[in-house]
Amino acid sequence: ESGGRVAAVRDGDILKAQKYLAAEEGVFCEPASAASVAGVMAEIAAGAIVPPARIVCTLTGHGLKDPDIVGAPSDVRISDADENSLRSAISEMIRDDS
Repeated sequence: ESGGRVAAVRDGDILKAQKYLAAEEGVFCEPASAASVAGVMAEIAAGAIVPPARIVCTLTGHGLKDPDIVGAPSDVRISDADENSLRSAISEMIRDDS
């Protein structure tokens, strides 16, 4: 009734979608959740979905369910869990980025 369809996507495409969501949308989801977005991206690339189509993807799993799949970032900073330490760490990060 909805006109929807089912398609298979490759693991690499799922991980690309997961990284896209984190980098461009600020959403850190687990790979299983990114599968729906990978499918939409593939359908757009194939011309089966033409923007500005309205698409809904449900992302239910947080990326911390499977953090090993994305690897550890190289610029992790450790701070004490108090306001002054956090402010200092954030200030250092800002200085380092400029």
